[in-house]
Amino acid sequence: MTRKPVVATIPNGGYLPGTVKESLPSPGGKEPPGQETVMLKKKITLLRGISIIIGTIIGSGIFISPKGVLQNTGSVGMSLIVWTACGVLSLFGAMSYAELGTSIKKSGGHYTYILEVFGPLPAFVRVWVELLIIRPAGTAVISLAFGRYFLEPFFIHCEIPELAIQLVTAVGLTAVMVLNSMSVSWSARIQIFLTFCKLIAILIIIVPGVMQLIKGQTQHFKDAFSGRDASIMGLPLAFYYGMYAYAGWFYLNFVTEEVENPEKNIPLAIGISMAIVTIGYVLTNVAYFTTISAEELLLSNAVAVTFAERLLGNFSLAVPIFVALTCFGSMNGGVFAVSRLFYVASREGHLPEILSMIHVRKHTPLPAVIVLYPLTMVMLFSGDLYSLLNFLSFARWLFIGLAVAGLIYLRYKRPDMHRPFKVPLFIPALFSFTCFFMVALSLYSDPFSTGIGFILTMTGVPAYYLFIIWDKKPKWFRRLSGRITRTLQIILEVVPEEDCHKL
Repeated sequence: MTRKPVVATIPNGGYLPGTVKESLPSPGGKEPPGQETVMLKKKITLLRGISIIIGTIIGSGIFISPKGVLQNTGSVGMSLIVWTACGVLSLFGAMSYAELGTSIKKSGGHYTYILEVFGPLPAFVRVWVELLIIRPAGTAVISLAFGRYFLEPFFIHCEIPELAIQLVTAVGLTAVMVLNSMSVSWSARIQIFLTFCKLIAILIIIVPGVMQLIKGQTQHFKDAFSGRDASIMGLPLAFYYGMYAYAGWFYLNFVTEEVENPEKNIPLAIGISMAIVTIGYVLTNVAYFTTISAEELLLSNAVAVTFAERLLGNFSLAVPIFVALTCFGSMNGGVFAVSRLFYVASREGHLPEILSMIHVRKHTPLPAVIVLYPLTMVMLFSGDLYSLLNFLSFARWLFIGLAVAGLIYLRYKRPDMHRPFKVPLFIPALFSFTCFFMVALSLYSDPFSTGIGFILTMTGVPAYYLFIIWDKKPKWFRRLSGRITRTLQIILEVVPEEDCHKL
């Protein structure tokens, strides 16, 4: 790999002059005749920002299996309280990220904030485990859900062949990669359309549920708090499931540099999105209980399909299609956002230089988009993805908690830092405590899986010293990496963003 030095920060949070390639030209700057700067452009409007957040939060979980919360709370009433509380806690995390995103106006999300506050080693470990395991496995899981529910209307009375699911999934994943490689605008437009599909899917559940309530179907809400008492371990696990369902509110911060008027649009997009998702999630669960008892919900593997079959008749076939579109939206939004994480990490010198290059005509970070493709395809046709994700689920909350704790650190370390949007300190304090509590809970409840996840994550430490710190690599290695980079540049038609003649 051709390495670039990791940039050093200065006390006020800026970067040393000349060490960072800014993604946007100076106001009023002009290029010489015949030359055009290749860069990522500001194309994320408020509506597109909302669609990125909603489109990545609302996945298959709310439609398929919300029983994890109910199973660990023991009653209908407590499960609804947990869903509401998880929405509020997620809003706290999202508002903390709104402050970070408007104060540190760089793309990259968790990675950028950890780099700024805690330095390059933990930031590298974060992007290392994200690139090699978490993101490919997570993308494969949501992609497989897309393939399964896309095919379900065609296999009503029989089991769907596993190979058929994998092939349809591969086609869907390829379509997402091509879309994000070709155009930022079209990717954002399709994400808006898919977000509306997600909201329609939720309304298909909510509206009949409200009609059931109007008809007096409230038998499952009587003695809503009766049933099995939540155990000391059960309630935290219920919060774990709930917080996982709300995960995705941080993706807009991955593309900060592409957001129009970020000081205004990031907080607005986050606030509007979280309000819509929280209300939608709670009302969807209320709707389920108008028709399905707690016992029946726990036995169902696809709650939305069970609900639709009872109330919607033949129209219930539309539910799997909408779930498939929901999964496709999560795939699209996730690939769009995470590619910017890899792009920024490469720009900072933590990933191969090719990943920070831009297509000369499409102005998309093509290498950073497609780097996930081979890894995801391998995982798609390989072992137990869910176990792999369980191994590393603690890492997500550990690093998110660190990033939000960094906000508190910055308040005291850099009190004069420009903060267009500012939250009360109890908000990041409560949220970071929740994240660390979930990490401790996973260690206590499943020490084996968490221990394996910890070991996998810590492989980033020797990798950091081998690839980043060690600067006396053999000449043959440096020549080979240089040739690979140049060859990929020619094949992909990509260049460093700051200076390039139009091809």
